[in-house]
Amino acid sequence: MSSMRGIDTPVRQRRRRVFKEVANLAYTSTNLKDDMEALPYKIVDYDESVYDSVYRDRAIVRERLRLAMGMSLRPENRDRPGHLTEGIEESNIDEKYYEPPLMQVIPSACNACPENHYEVTNTCMGCVAHPCREVCPVGAMTMQGGKSFIDQEKCIKCGKCKAICPYDAISHKERPCVKACGVNAIKNDKRGRATIDNDVCVSCGQCMVSCPFGAIADKSQIFQLIRAMQSGRTIIAQVAPAFAGQFGPKVTPDMLKTALKELGFADVYETALGADLGCAAEAEHYVKEVASGKQAFALTSCCPSWSVLAKNMFPENIDKISNELTPMVATARLIKQEHPDASVVFIGPCASKKLEASRRTVRSDVDFVITFEELTGMFEARGILLEEIKAMDEMRDATAAGRGYGVAGGVASAIEACIKAYYPGTAVHIEHAESLTECKKMLLLAKAGKKNGCLIEGMACPGGCIAGAGTNIALAQAAKEVEKFKSEAAQKVPEQ
Repeated sequence: MSSMRGIDTPVRQRRRRVFKEVANLAYTSTNLKDDMEALPYKIVDYDESVYDSVYRDRAIVRERLRLAMGMSLRPENRDRPGHLTEGIEESNIDEKYYEPPLMQVIPSACNACPENHYEVTNTCMGCVAHPCREVCPVGAMTMQGGKSFIDQEKCIKCGKCKAICPYDAISHKERPCVKACGVNAIKNDKRGRATIDNDVCVSCGQCMVSCPFGAIADKSQIFQLIRAMQSGRTIIAQVAPAFAGQFGPKVTPDMLKTALKELGFADVYETALGADLGCAAEAEHYVKEVASGKQAFALTSCCPSWSVLAKNMFPENIDKISNELTPMVATARLIKQEHPDASVVFIGPCASKKLEASRRTVRSDVDFVITFEELTGMFEARGILLEEIKAMDEMRDATAAGRGYGVAGGVASAIEACIKAYYPGTAVHIEHAESLTECKKMLLLAKAGKKNGCLIEGMACPGGCIAGAGTNIALAQAAKEVEKFKSEAAQKVPEQ
């Protein structure tokens, strides 16, 4: 599927502006309610509306602001929808966990796109052969006014007409959010607008980044994080392996570390440290349990959306999912061993990490999760120009194995590299699946006994974490940057 990531669309500009303004509220506001109420007017100028009407645009921005403050959308169907700032007291705090649902459709922004619809476009030549009519199994194709016409009542959406047309004159319209969702979590409300079935959704956020109307958004903790930084507590950041290159082509990892300290973080760790711990332990597990035949296959656990999918749809595999801590949690525990009084913020590419951090078992480890995109809003609010930062620090924590986790296949190949280093001669069978659709296929094959002896890595986002919903740059560029940073590591694999 084509990705809009890395293209500076009006939808993305609006998202970024909202994060910047919410960060700005935390940094500078003296009257939070009034200043927040004024924001839709500040953000949406009469001459610069990106929607069909300035009023609709402001209504959408109001809901975006609520989500960015960590609040929920206001219900549409109340007699009075309530003020923009209703419930703001619960957000004006320095610690707050994400309350599911994380992904939300803003109804006023949804275009109610056709879900699955074939139609003849004006490029139809009205040819004499009309193969479209001949191949239609249900007679839904007729000629009207010299052109092909599809009777939507009869059409069974098989796509044969589109495939055969010599002029590519038949268009297949799909909902971008539905196409991006690998777990069929997107349903319709009675007006044909998208809604998310929270029982099925695994919070990967691919619908959010695929919606060309910007109608899907997730909650943020940037406001509460800034409040925590203002409280005088020690706040330490850990950055996910996918961070390389996310803040501009000239911004090196060392420059980013210095910039984060300038923003107010006491220290910065690589989450790849926790990945190193994990791949060393998983290498041992594979050799002792899977290669020996005690366990049929093993599933990695770094990607929360993949883990939730595996548990929900294939509950018989729960014991095959790695018990190792995810890199985020392992790194947080390392930080808290060294700094028991610190709060930890995970800065990553991912939406589902927000919910992972809210789990009761993880709450004491990871205090905040923000994305690269949200962090960009904080830098913008503070006027920190990353390209002009003079690097005063070194990002020198992890090995090449851990640094490779951000790209699809990176987890499995890191574990493989460890096995080869620690247990030379052991045969290793690696599989990896990227995108939830592919992950489901892989788990079906494993269930059927076709993947015995394998170590299986699953990633919800096509391309891996570098394609996460909170990233800033195009995939190809991100993969190159991660590879470059990986190659700069002093060690290839962690000590056994």
